[in-house]
Amino acid sequence: MLIRYKKSFEKIAMGLMSFMPTEKDIKQLQLSMKMYEEDKANRLFLWKEEDIIGLVGIKIGEETILIQHISVSPSHRNEGIGKKMISTLREMHPDKRFESTEHTERFLSKCIYEETE
Repeated sequence: MLIRYKKSFEKIAMGLMSFMPTEKDIKQLQLSMKMYEEDKANRLFLWKEEDIIGLVGIKIGEETILIQHISVSPSHRNEGIGKKMISTLREMHPDKRFESTEHTERFLSKCIYEETE
């Protein structure tokens, strides 16, 4: 289930986000977290099953959703969690076109391709 980020999940979210190649530096990681907390166009969601095991960060535009961050706990990778997060976001925003950054492009392309098969 996709849930909205709350400050009480900060340590878990930072841990998951730190798996992104752009977030290896603690200062950059803190800036990214601050962006999601302060900018209304940027939203951070967590994937919760029994525990929180995934994260997806988006920027909502007028016609687009930009996937800025996506990460799944290493112990839950290759279980389709990332695809479930993208699919849920697409259900939440059916009228928007999904875009990626250079760091999320490969993953997003794979998710959309598999959805259309």
